[in-house]
Amino acid sequence: MAAGVAMVPSPTTGCAMAAAAAVSIAALSWFLLSHGFFKISSSRTQKPSSRKKSRTGLIDAIGNTPLIRINSLSDATGCEILGKAEFLNPGGSVKDRVALKIIEEAFASGQLYTGGVVTEGSAGSTAISLATVAPAFGCKCHVVIPDDAAIEKSQILESLGVIVERVRPVSITHKNHYVNIARRRAAEANQFSTVRRNGINKSVRDEKLASEKPSSLFSNDCTSGFFADQFENLANFRAHYDGTGPEIWEQTDRSLDAFVAAAGTGGTLAGVSRFLKDKNPDIKCFLIDPPGSGLFNRVTRGVMYTKEEAEGKRLKNPFDTITEGIGINRLTENFMMAKLDGAFRGTDKEAVEMSRFLLKNDGLFLGSSSAMNCVGAVRMAKALGPGHTIVTILCDSGMRHLSKFFNPEYLSQHGLTPSATGLEFLGL
Repeated sequence: MAAGVAMVPSPTTGCAMAAAAAVSIAALSWFLLSHGFFKISSSRTQKPSSRKKSRTGLIDAIGNTPLIRINSLSDATGCEILGKAEFLNPGGSVKDRVALKIIEEAFASGQLYTGGVVTEGSAGSTAISLATVAPAFGCKCHVVIPDDAAIEKSQILESLGVIVERVRPVSITHKNHYVNIARRRAAEANQFSTVRRNGINKSVRDEKLASEKPSSLFSNDCTSGFFADQFENLANFRAHYDGTGPEIWEQTDRSLDAFVAAAGTGGTLAGVSRFLKDKNPDIKCFLIDPPGSGLFNRVTRGVMYTKEEAEGKRLKNPFDTITEGIGINRLTENFMMAKLDGAFRGTDKEAVEMSRFLLKNDGLFLGSSSAMNCVGAVRMAKALGPGHTIVTILCDSGMRHLSKFFNPEYLSQHGLTPSATGLEFLGL
C-alpha cells in the first residue's frame, strides 16, 4: 500500500465492527447488571409510586395530618418533640375529626337525616367543624356559644351560615348553660319537624308547638334535630381511637415514648392515650391542665377540686383562663376513657410565652390550646430526659385567637405580656 494513502473500510467491514462493538457493550451491560453494579430506574416508564390519588370532597380531606418535628423544642430538650398538625384539617382544627364521626354515627343510627339541624354548645372550634362538615351531609347547624369566647369564632360561624346564640357563662348545672340550651334546641327542632310531618292541625298541642317555634331558628323543611353532645358523645373518643391514635403510631414507626395533651371534652386525650396504651403499655400518657381546671387533681389525687375550692373559695367562673377549649371541672364520658400515667399543670403565662417562642423560632402560629400542649411536651421531655420521642397535638392556628390570646392590650390588662427571650419560663 502506498505511503500517505488512508485505508477506508468497506461497508461490510464497518457493519461488522459496529455489530461487534454492540455485542461487546451488551455483554458488558449484562455483566454489570447481573452483578448489581447499577440499576435502571423505571420512573420514565411508570408513574411515581408516591403520587397520591385525589381525595373525594371535603370529608375525605379530614385526617391524615402530618406529624412535624418542632425543631426549637427538640433541639432545646434533646428529645424528638413532634406535633400532629391538626390545624391543617379543612375546617382548621382537630375538631373536624370529631364533627365527622358524630354526624356519621348520627346518620347511621337514624337520629339525623338530610335536611336536619345539628346543634351544639361549643366554645368555638367544634362548632366551626360542625358547620364545615354538616353541609356535606345536607344539614344545617345551630350553635350556642359562651359570650366570653373570642369574637372571631362567632364571626366565622355566622359567615358559615350558622345560627349563633351567645350566652353568659354559667355552671353546667344551670338550665341556661350553653350546652343545656343547645340540647333544648335539638329537642325543639325534632318537635317542629314532627309537627310539620304530621300536620299542624292534628291537635291543639301541635298547633301550640308550631306557634311557639321562632321562625328564625328552623327552616320549614327541617327534617330532624340532633344534639352533637361533644362532651358526652363517645363518637368523640372513637374519632381519635380509630383515627388520630393509629396515625401517630404509624407516623412514628411504632416507636414513641410519650404523648401529652390538654383536655376539654377529653376525647382527643382519651382516644389517643387508650390506643397507644393498647399498642404499648410502656408509652407514657400525660395530661397538661390549665388554670381553673380540676382535671390535674383528678388524675394526681383522685379528687375533683382545687385547693381554693377545698377552702370554700370556689370562683364564680372556674374556667378563668386565657386558654380556650381546654380545662373543665367535671368528668365527661370521653375523659373517663383515657389511660393516663400522670398530669402536669400549665399557666396562662407559659402558654402565651410558648406561642411567641414557637412563632419566632419555628414559624408556627398556634392557638392557646396548642401552645399549652407544647408546654406539656417540654415538661414531659424534662421529666424523661434526652433521647426520647414525645408527641403532642397542634389543635388549631392562632387565627382564631386574635382578639384575646394575640391581643397585646388584652394581655397587658391581665398581666400576661410576653417578655421571655428563650425558654427560660420553663427552666431551659
